[in-house]
Amino acid sequence: MHPAKAFLRAALGIGSVFKAPMVDAQPRAATPSPLLVPIRSIGPRERSRIARHLLDLSAHDRYLRFGYAASDEQVQRYVDSLDFARDEMFGIYNRRLDLIAMAHVAFAPPDQYSDCAEFGVSVSERARGRGYGARLFERAVVVARNEGVGMLFIHALSENAAMLKIARRAGATVVRSGSESEAHLQLPMATLDSRMSEIALEHYAQVDFQLKARAKQFWSLLASLQEVRSGMRAARRKSAS
Repeated sequence: MHPAKAFLRAALGIGSVFKAPMVDAQPRAATPSPLLVPIRSIGPRERSRIARHLLDLSAHDRYLRFGYAASDEQVQRYVDSLDFARDEMFGIYNRRLDLIAMAHVAFAPPDQYSDCAEFGVSVSERARGRGYGARLFERAVVVARNEGVGMLFIHALSENAAMLKIARRAGATVVRSGSESEAHLQLPMATLDSRMSEIALEHYAQVDFQLKARAKQFWSLLASLQEVRSGMRAARRKSAS
């Protein structure tokens, strides 16, 4: 395991080992430790990545994400209107630094209840089945409570079973009204632990992103050098013939 990952898992209490009192002689099944996924804050300089991610969603996935069959123009308007100064955006990146999953935590405007926020998420089709939606929701909960939010809302279509499952597993109350459902989760007050967790998670994600960026730059440079060498060999063969 990478040292940074091991340190973070220990700091957050993930997979901690402790001795429990003996109750009986029957062995117990090991509980799998939560999946640690690097989730990085997204800033305004990454609007193009957000646009590519959302535009790559299928028509049905756009329908589930936005609640209507959003066209390319409507998706682009959504991306252009993102308020990075007020809201929080988080993303999961692959080794090519493609944005494969993202969450949007929309905080209430100043003239509305300031202790409420809404959560929205999208995951690329090729990245499904890895628990990314749940991990993004967990990160959103940490950030929202640290911002003083007392209630986190999820507005989703009733057919969006994956999103509603995430909400129910987190303990949210889900109310269905025909084709639409609304979930709300009461958040506890921020603590020192929750604030330190947010800092640690963001630091881990930033380190992971930088390592991926360096690896991508290295392989790009190597490919360029190989192309140049291939061209030089071809030129030599041509001049020798």
